[in-house]
Amino acid sequence: MVVEEEKGQAQEVDGRQLRDYEMMLIVSPEVAEDDLDVTVDKVSQAISERGGIVSAAEKQGKRKLAYPIRHFIEGTYVLIKLRLEPTQCQQLEAGLRISEEILRHLLTRSED
Repeated sequence: MVVEEEKGQAQEVDGRQLRDYEMMLIVSPEVAEDDLDVTVDKVSQAISERGGIVSAAEKQGKRKLAYPIRHFIEGTYVLIKLRLEPTQCQQLEAGLRISEEILRHLLTRSED
């Protein structure tokens, strides 16, 4: 059962209230280009395990950081668009914080 509501509102899928989110990841420059796909797949799998849906994952390339993070001066940026229950966000972010490959992340609610 899928019920679509107004933009910015939660959408009901199988009795769960899913919201649209965007997550920006900064991945360590030590992660090789081939392993970057594995890292993004791990994050996508973590989202799926919590009942979320990944709609897009876009690699945006390596960029210089504004300030050093864990002694790195550059990182690979990845944008992930997803739908997730609001109650699952804290657990997802806790898993991202302990990941060694991910230097920083930012999860924001999408208003599209």
